[in-house]
Parts: sequence; structure tokens; C-alpha cells
Amino acid sequence: MGAETADTPRAWRTVLEHIETQLLEGALRPGDRLPGERALSTELGVGRSSVREALRVLEVLGLIRTAAGSGPNSGAIIIATPGGGMSALMRLQVAASGFPVADIVRTRLILETSVAGELADASAGAGAAAGAAAPDLAPAELLLDAMDSPDLAPTEFLALDAAFHLALAEASGNQVITATMAGLRSGIEGYALEGLASLADWSTTSSRLRSEHRSIVEAIRRADAASARTRTHDHISGYYAETFVDPAPR
Repeated sequence: MGAETADTPRAWRTVLEHIETQLLEGALRPGDRLPGERALSTELGVGRSSVREALRVLEVLGLIRTAAGSGPNSGAIIIATPGGGMSALMRLQVAASGFPVADIVRTRLILETSVAGELADASAGAGAAAGAAAPDLAPAELLLDAMDSPDLAPTEFLALDAAFHLALAEASGNQVITATMAGLRSGIEGYALEGLASLADWSTTSSRLRSEHRSIVEAIRRADAASARTRTHDHISGYYAETFVDPAPR
């Protein structure tokens, strides 16, 4: 604790900036695990309390998910990379946790099917027009790669799942849709987590979800807007129907 003297109130910022820099430079990617509190404390010369404070901030921002314990799924896992305006969207994200699940699902169906179709149209436009840019699907595909890890706990998988859907919204370039999806993120992840108890076989469900995610991206890349919309609709409604969770029925 000797390294934390007069600058103790600001020491957690050292940890925050260190991790954010690694995320921005690509040294850390979604699906990676952060070093433990002791390792970060030693490496950065700050107290473990400052490390914990920085991790709390990163979790609130939706960049990491933490799990207690000492097993292979303990510690903090990266679930997203820093994005512009994320802090400004946090009020929406927190407020979304009180929305009825059925309303969140209906909103997702409207927004995300539209996003998938528009991304596919943009892919078609990029192929037809010289100089037209294809949508950037790389962040979404990085999240899909992270979800392929066999070591992920269901909670970690679903956190990455929610981040994937947000990444598609961000790829659309529509700031209003992106803000709405960011605000709904905690609500989406919340009902997905509640649904775990209703699943007979998580391995089968997670395998299907991974396949459906890939098929959505594949349809977008093929510029098949109708298929992208249909696959997105079936993916969202399928998990909701399978888990049948609605703690606040209309």
C-alpha cells in the first residue's frame, strides 16, 4: 500500500487509464480476462482498493463483467471496448432495467430487424458503388469469436451476446438507434439471465445462439436484407419464447 500516498483519491484513475489504453490499442479484446487484483496492484503501484474501484467503474460502463470466486470463470472478463458517448448513455441503461420484458422484446424486434436490413443494404451499396464504404462488422465479429470460448460461464456469454447486438447497432451509424440500444442493454441482459433457469440444456441453447449470430452477420455480408431481417427476428423471438420469462406481464 506504500505506493498510494497523497494521490490515493485519484489512484484508481491510473488503473482505469491503463486498462482503457490496452483496450483501445487492442492488447485486450472482448473475451479476455484481466489480471487479478494483486497482479494489477503490483504492476501499477497502487493499492488493491484502487484496483477494485476502477473495476467497479468499468463494470458500470459495461466494459467488463466480474464474477466472484477462485475458479476458471472468476475475475473480470472484457465484454466490450470503449465507445464514444457511452458515459452519456448510462442513465438510459439504468432506467431500462425497470421496463417490462415484453416491451423490451417488441422494441428490439422493431429496431434490430431494421438495423440488420439496413446493414445488408449498405453492404449491397458498397459492392455496387465505387467509394461506398461497407458497414464495419469487425467489432461484432470479435465478440462472436469471444463467445466461441468453451470456458465462458453462461452469464459471461450473455453479457457478450448483449454487446454483440449493440455492436450491430453501432455499425449502422444511426446515433439514435445506438443510444436506444445502449439504454436497453442492461434490460436485455437482465431478462436473458433470468431465462437461464428455464433452459433444459444451456450447451444446446448457446450453440444455437452462436449459430444464429453467425447467420445474421453472414446474411448482412451477402447483402441479403430480407434474410438478415428474418434471421434477426427469429433469433430474438426464439430465445424469448424458449425461456418464456416476463416478470411484469401486461
